[in-house]
Amino acid sequence: MDIALVFQKLGIALGLGLLVGLQRERVASPLAGIRTFALITVFGAVCALIGQHFGSWIPAMGGLAIAALLVTGNLVQTRAKRVDPGLTTEVAALLMYGVGVYIVVGYVAVAVALGGGVAMLLYFKSPLHAFVARIGEIELKAIMQFALIALVIFPILPDRTFGPYSVFNPHETWLMVVLIVGINLGGYVAYRVFGRDAGIILGGILGGLVSSTATTVSYSRRSRADVQLSRASAVVIMVASTISYVRILAELAAVAPGALRTMAPPLGVMLGWMVLLSGAVYWLSRTEKTDDIPHGNPAEWKSALVFGGLYALIIFGIAAVKHHFGQSWLFGIAILSGLHDVDAITLSTAQLVDHQRIDVTTAWRLILTASLSNIVAKGTIAALLGSRKLAIWIAIVFAFALAGGLLVIFLWPGADASMPSLPETAN
Repeated sequence: MDIALVFQKLGIALGLGLLVGLQRERVASPLAGIRTFALITVFGAVCALIGQHFGSWIPAMGGLAIAALLVTGNLVQTRAKRVDPGLTTEVAALLMYGVGVYIVVGYVAVAVALGGGVAMLLYFKSPLHAFVARIGEIELKAIMQFALIALVIFPILPDRTFGPYSVFNPHETWLMVVLIVGINLGGYVAYRVFGRDAGIILGGILGGLVSSTATTVSYSRRSRADVQLSRASAVVIMVASTISYVRILAELAAVAPGALRTMAPPLGVMLGWMVLLSGAVYWLSRTEKTDDIPHGNPAEWKSALVFGGLYALIIFGIAAVKHHFGQSWLFGIAILSGLHDVDAITLSTAQLVDHQRIDVTTAWRLILTASLSNIVAKGTIAALLGSRKLAIWIAIVFAFALAGGLLVIFLWPGADASMPSLPETAN
């Protein structure tokens, strides 16, 4: 190995050890501080370097030696009656020894990320403990159910296509379930942590991360119970609907990153238009804070299975309609799907784009069409469940949103190639 590369790896090990040790020194850990952690990490790198010449038993013995030193240090602390009741420092020390070894034998970037992650994990002890204290049994159940969905079921599903048109892949379908449940769970936990004290903007953002439709239902009912909340409810509903476009872009980036360059600009324009409309509604209302929005467990089995079934149905329907009837009928599927959910049509269309089964220009127009259909559905919900004042507000602002979306669909470059043509009539 080149001597410059050796010094580089030792320097990285020293820097990571100092970083983690700085945090331990800051909290006055009695077992190991800034110098000890630096030495442990460098020792791991040195053992790995020696092991390259004399065998892999060298790093293993080095790890045992560090473990023995930690045990000895704990015994000394016990006799001095300065016992640290936790094992954080000990585990961190062993992990940083492993990082030092991995810097030499593995990928340096991974080792750096791991060392930095250890430092951040140690530093954010208080916020993490406060977060755990604030989540309740429902949130914990949701997290455990998500772990089951993502870590137990997902890896064992077959990764191959079944059925006609070769579009149904159980592994890929469940991956979409994991993705959307993860997004919903993140928004749900964030709302449970921050939601009770959130203003209308944050309330709309977090509500959109959980479900813009559920947020519309909740605030529509609230406006009927208290007409004075109509304007604030309109802001929250509009902001939540705006966040749905952020979700769309995030889902496209996760599933079809190669096509994002083409699909992001028109959808980004629509997002910008929605932001402007939300800002206008907020400026006209400027009211009080919102209350907490009740939501169900986002990782419930029923919700996950329904979404997975809807996703599979849409992806199969798109393939079947395109095969038998042509591209122009796809927009009917987008409209029907959007009335219920935008995530399923977004993810299924993105998957088809990633597999080159549908062109990118048609794909983003299908997604935008579904999102406009969803806006119509939410406007209908607000009119049926909300106060008359809310219905008027939502009707006006959603009319502007629909107009902007339709202009993007029909006027964006490439419209003639992807939009359905009108049927010819006999003279």
